Amino acid sequence: MKRKWMLFAAMVLAVAMVVSLGLVGCKTTTTTTAAAAETTAAAETTAAAETTAAAETTAAAGGQSIKIVWAQWAPADYLQKLSEDFTKQTGIAVTVEQIPWETFVQKYNTEMIAKSDAWDIIVGDSQDIGTMATGGHYVDLTDWIKKNGVDKSMTAASMTAYAEYPKGSGKYYAVPVEGDALGWAYRKDLFEDPKNKEEFKKQFGYELTVPTEWTQLLDIAKFFHKPDKDFYGISIYGDNGYDSMVMFLEQEMWTYGGDIGNQATYQVEGVLNSPQSIEGTENYRELFKYTPPAFNDAFYVKANDAFTGGKVPMTCNYFAFLPALANEATSPYAKDTGYFACPPHKAKDGKTYQASALGGQGASVVTYSKKQDLAMKWLEWFVKPETQMAWAKLGGYSCNVDVLKSQEFLDAAPYNPAFAVTLNIMRDFWSVPQYSDLLKTMSADFGPYIINGQGTAKEAADKCAADWTQIFKDAGYLQ
Repeated sequence: MKRKWMLFAAMVLAVAMVVSLGLVGCKTTTTTTAAAAETTAAAETTAAAETTAAAETTAAAGGQSIKIVWAQWAPADYLQKLSEDFTKQTGIAVTVEQIPWETFVQKYNTEMIAKSDAWDIIVGDSQDIGTMATGGHYVDLTDWIKKNGVDKSMTAASMTAYAEYPKGSGKYYAVPVEGDALGWAYRKDLFEDPKNKEEFKKQFGYELTVPTEWTQLLDIAKFFHKPDKDFYGISIYGDNGYDSMVMFLEQEMWTYGGDIGNQATYQVEGVLNSPQSIEGTENYRELFKYTPPAFNDAFYVKANDAFTGGKVPMTCNYFAFLPALANEATSPYAKDTGYFACPPHKAKDGKTYQASALGGQGASVVTYSKKQDLAMKWLEWFVKPETQMAWAKLGGYSCNVDVLKSQEFLDAAPYNPAFAVTLNIMRDFWSVPQYSDLLKTMSADFGPYIINGQGTAKEAADKCAADWTQIFKDAGYLQ
């Protein structure tokens, strides 16, 4: 997910991530995800301020220091805690300044335009790499990354998503910090119920299990959908105000063998509106028919709340929000919840595709920093295998290949095995400076069809392809 994590991300993770730390609270069946978020908002803000103040005091008392800026949420607290070891080893104090999600991206864009040296490192959104790289705001890390083997120690998907611009160029401007992408949670008690399994097999001719093929998601949604009993087949994103619907839509297109465009040539005609992309769009529309009522504005809050409220057997959400489903304090079904990565799909061309829409951020060195040498020392320390494992143990989502494969990581939380798979199949939206216009256009063009069934998938895809082509022409990418 991208910049629309905002306040909910900051609030929910303070509660939910305690699962990763082994601090699961007592069971409270009436506490929903949103309610839990509200009760922790003030504590999150206060904790962030105290953490930043303490770090600044340490920096002032010592000699050398650097400042890192990130959004205000639990992972930034973890990064501050993690950096204490860096300070012990080097004597370089680290302050992780936190800015609320709703103003975070705007704030660092404004500071970079002003060529500010307020920060030495920015942990920025993946889609902003294009703007920052072309604007000269981020240091080119290509040689350093290859020299230190970072392009090999981090998953290839994370390097492409969080570090590379233009895509496929082999030019890097960041180091992956917080990996994230869409994953799934399901009710094991419902999937494993003998009666449900018997009836499902009669109806569909195969066993009711964790989906091993994308089309099974639709069968499962149909099977469990019982509106007369206030129970529904699935909870997925429906909001199209920013990037929620787009993230799920591009995931469908990739899984069906289509694409949102050629990110090397900027060609979208014949790609975004290819038969494969259109088929994926149609499947999204079909799945959406089995969501709870009024899901046209559903994003990460509603997706989780439908699940914890006992309204659906399965849900899709970013991994950053799945810990809330594993915590007995925020979900009455925590013990009965299982997790899986986005399943593969055998497309009509005979090939099998598997993909997940990503979220997350990477760390970049600011061009205007007067302490680039110290910032580089921090990056050298951060990418070390032992630091990456420590980062994962604290609750950060490491992109390190060896960490993701380690049994220690896989056993640390119930959703970690699915996360490890997902970090190798995740893909990203456009990271060009025009990404905001592309997002708004895609939401507007596809939303009426996906949410309300207006028009056809082909009509929506053709319109978006034409609109995007014009955007790329206006930007000078296409003739």
